[in-house]
Amino acid sequence: MTQDAPGPGEGEPLSVVAAAIVQEGRLLVVSKQAAPDVFYLPGGKPDAGEGPLEALFRELDEELGVEPLEPRFLGHVEAVAALEGVPMKLTLFEAHIDRAPRPAAELADLKWISGHERDVRLSPALTDHILPLLRRRGALTR
Repeated sequence: MTQDAPGPGEGEPLSVVAAAIVQEGRLLVVSKQAAPDVFYLPGGKPDAGEGPLEALFRELDEELGVEPLEPRFLGHVEAVAALEGVPMKLTLFEAHIDRAPRPAAELADLKWISGHERDVRLSPALTDHILPLLRRRGALTR
């Protein structure tokens, strides 16, 4: 008895890079036009052959017209991707930005949040992993 070999990418989590951008104790979150009511960190999927930092710079430029300053690796987060509903491995960076962000490309909106808002729907990665991490680090307003 033989088993079919898995197809390309089968069983592999979705690879994503994102930036935790905190200013004055508030975190920048964005939503896409495809699902304007769900907010998550700015970032996206690396292109073929693109490293995480390279992808982060490209995505922040495309989505927000900003450049990350002094990006620092914070860790990997494994969660369910909010829009795709599949397992995701997120490479998380902390960064400042060089100017005020403006939503572009596929983005619908952006907000600066404390993480305590009841009227903002956040992705599972944000609520379960990233907000607790940022709170432990003292980065967010209480």
